[in-house]
Amino acid sequence: MKQILQSFKTGVTELAELPSPRVKGGQVLIQTTRSLVSLGTERMLVEFGKASLIQKARQQPDKVKMVLDKIKTEGLMPTIETVFNKLEQPLPLGYCNVGKVVAVGKGVTDFKVGDRVASNGQHAEFVSVPQNLVAHIPDNISDEEAAFTVIGSIGLQGIRLVNPTMGETIVVIGLGLIGLLTAEMLVANGCKVIGYDLDDKKIEIAKQKGIIAFNPRHGNDPVKFVLENTNNVGADGVIITASAKTNDIISQAAQMSRKRGRITLVGVIGLNISRAEFYEKELTFQVSCSYGPGRYDDDYEFKGIDYPLPFVRWTEKRNFETVLQLISAGKLEVKSLISEVVPLDEYDKIYGDIGNSKSIASIIKYSEDSKLENTIVVNKKELQPTKGIIGLVGAGNFTKMTLLPALKGSDAQIKHIVSSGGVNGTALARKHNIAQSTTDYDLVLNDTEVDLVMITTRHNLHADMVTKALDKGKHVFVEKPLALNHEELEAIQASYQKSNGTLMIGFNRRFSPHTQKIKSLVGDAPMNIIATMNAGAIPPEVWVHDMAVGGGRIIGEACHYLDLIVFLSGSKIKAVCMNALGENPAENTDNASILVKLENGSTGVVNYFANGSKSYAKERLEVFSQEKTLIMDNFIKTSGYGTKGFKKLKTKLDKGHKAQFGSIVNKIKEGDIALIPYDELINVTKASFAAIQSLKEGKWIEIE
Repeated sequence: MKQILQSFKTGVTELAELPSPRVKGGQVLIQTTRSLVSLGTERMLVEFGKASLIQKARQQPDKVKMVLDKIKTEGLMPTIETVFNKLEQPLPLGYCNVGKVVAVGKGVTDFKVGDRVASNGQHAEFVSVPQNLVAHIPDNISDEEAAFTVIGSIGLQGIRLVNPTMGETIVVIGLGLIGLLTAEMLVANGCKVIGYDLDDKKIEIAKQKGIIAFNPRHGNDPVKFVLENTNNVGADGVIITASAKTNDIISQAAQMSRKRGRITLVGVIGLNISRAEFYEKELTFQVSCSYGPGRYDDDYEFKGIDYPLPFVRWTEKRNFETVLQLISAGKLEVKSLISEVVPLDEYDKIYGDIGNSKSIASIIKYSEDSKLENTIVVNKKELQPTKGIIGLVGAGNFTKMTLLPALKGSDAQIKHIVSSGGVNGTALARKHNIAQSTTDYDLVLNDTEVDLVMITTRHNLHADMVTKALDKGKHVFVEKPLALNHEELEAIQASYQKSNGTLMIGFNRRFSPHTQKIKSLVGDAPMNIIATMNAGAIPPEVWVHDMAVGGGRIIGEACHYLDLIVFLSGSKIKAVCMNALGENPAENTDNASILVKLENGSTGVVNYFANGSKSYAKERLEVFSQEKTLIMDNFIKTSGYGTKGFKKLKTKLDKGHKAQFGSIVNKIKEGDIALIPYDELINVTKASFAAIQSLKEGKWIEIE
């Protein structure tokens, strides 16, 4: 399929060939017929992409600080590599989509194949969209009209926050597309609407819709104009839909408001607010969040959990439906706002000079003959019919930043890369000379040429994908964790015992040259190990914290250090106890100390902390054994005390990953990737589960 993408690195907007997405549970797969270009938002993204690195930095000073902090802790070159990899990631454009449903995912009940719908899907021939971001289109509305649904809901949410009543005077600052839609909906609400903009064409359109509109460039002072049209009372409410860096707009909004007036920001402006202007009138100021309640809430958007209507009357989906009702009833007329309808293949007529575009609304038209194709050939290449052909499942940060760079130069033959939407997978296929990009995992399983399946998806998908790959007789590498619960682990064990394939988990710390050196110096004698991970806080809404998706950070990441302790001690874990920060710590805690007993008498402590300074090293290891002490700092430097003939080791940060993946490729060519004893893998996984269980029970948990 074809999709419009934007490069933040080069500034190029392209029509890319991508595999079609597969419908997910709770989502609907839509064949697009029309989509609307949000000229304000998309112009900003395109122009940001075209800016130089220095200009990009000036526009995002908060990101610059994050980069500087990362340089302090991880070094210059790894940070530069991270920044450039981020810039290389293509950005799908668009969020105003109309089409017909061609498939429904598991759990979807409100939609069926053939329904005509509006959604926040992108500029692509096919999109898979969560059901709470999709709305039915009334029969009397054309596809072009329905394309205004989502962008109209942005203005509608701003109106809901201002909470206008019939007869009130509301000012709309900025009469671009969102501003015009907002103003017309306010008129339909029975308000007196005043609007202003610097474009005469938009002023004329606004006047035709019953709005008192003016251009300040023609001599009208905005504050005086509003006061004169309200008998010097001032506006009851102001909705700012403009996009400008100046602080003048927020000051004007305050000056033209009546006492106890309401101001809502929908656009993007300077916010250096004068306290006196707001204090004297006791003004209310609020920033509107996109389409309405539910936005950026994963429970609502991706899990389909709706807010109860009696308590949250207007969600983003119900705002979509309201806009469609207004268009259907003739209360919101949008046809006159359409400047052009352009076929998808001629997208450059819109994006080629978008910075200077005078259009109000541009519509993209799609072919009715679009075909669902879940796989595309990215690089025509002949693969050697020997061991070592890989199917890579997952195209996220780990694959991009760690796995593929580490495989570079190893003669790895990657035939397929699987990604859920096709965008990231195709970009990585181009960069790393991978033959095919697909959204179909079954294609990899059924390909008899594929020897090894490498799985780097979100954690909740690991177990099912591992069992299916083992059942097909494939060798499997899966990024940690192996499973999220005992049931998944038992299913994997059952498949493994029947399979001819081997299994490896991505525990990479044991492959570091630092770990290998420490191991050679202490042997298998009983030892005390203290491993500290200064993991840093991540927002609570990130998927890793979700116990059903990520399993929490202890199962999802601290497991690395349980494996490290097993490797260094040469013994399996037999008991675990975890203490977490706080009086009543949650199951998904990310501040905990995990105590482990090993079968050979060794002890280990894993300190996994998220409340430390990011300027401090992320990882530290201390090993005490036979009157020797070894201190490893961030896998960059290891110091030895009481270790005759050894004092210090320094290496680059990524050596461990390269050692790990290089070994995997070599072993695959030999027909075996069981680099870690299988019972160790299972033991470490059980120890991760036991750590969480011990938190609940407050005691040591024996490992089977």
